[in-house]
Amino acid sequence: MNSKHFIVATASAASLLAAGAVFAAEESEGWQSSAELGIVNTSGNSETSTVNAKFNSKKDGEEWRHSIALSALGSSTTDTATDIKTTSAEKYAFNGKSDYKFNEFDFLFISLDHEKDRFSGYEFETTVAVGYGRRLVNDEDLTFDVEIGPGSRRVEVATTGQTETDAIVRTGAKLNWKISETATLTEDLTADFSSEFDTIKSVTALTAKVNTSLALKVSLTIKNNSEVPVGTEKTDTETAVTLVYSF
Repeated sequence: MNSKHFIVATASAASLLAAGAVFAAEESEGWQSSAELGIVNTSGNSETSTVNAKFNSKKDGEEWRHSIALSALGSSTTDTATDIKTTSAEKYAFNGKSDYKFNEFDFLFISLDHEKDRFSGYEFETTVAVGYGRRLVNDEDLTFDVEIGPGSRRVEVATTGQTETDAIVRTGAKLNWKISETATLTEDLTADFSSEFDTIKSVTALTAKVNTSLALKVSLTIKNNSEVPVGTEKTDTETAVTLVYSF
């Protein structure tokens, strides 16, 4: 798949997401948003303690289900002997997804993900995907979705500036379990398979409410690329403890 096809695919995904947002905007109520701030311990391509910030917004309507996530992670290390400050972690990400629900269980999804991680070996990584999803469990306190569909991924190698575009097959699974009135466990798993390299990402989180607006969240993020540029580790992990404000 060449860059022209990728641009068309990205533009199409962005257009569909925007169209979904327009439909959702017609009903101003129903959006649930949250902002997070916390401490992250990372290992892999960067091993340090740092601070991260996130913003999430979602809406689940009768026909459309939307989610938007923005995140930034940054850290610097100072050598006390020389007083030289160096950046040890820097990552920005956007994730957007819209589901069109055919009924209570079946839906069509479209997603757009963009990540810029200074220590991943890639200058950026952008993925678009569209496909079919099925809600296997739809209880009041527990939902479980699975997804599969084709897509496209474009990356730029940081050391050479060379861009690579390949077709992917995206699979995913999402669990949301309300353990009690104050505690919720979530798992978001995606796996992108291609002829170039495979990417698997797992985000596990446990959230405990402090009051109606504040919550404490503990999360573990693991991302693995089957092939990476020379000098880059295949697996990154992030363990985070964040304070969440919902509005």
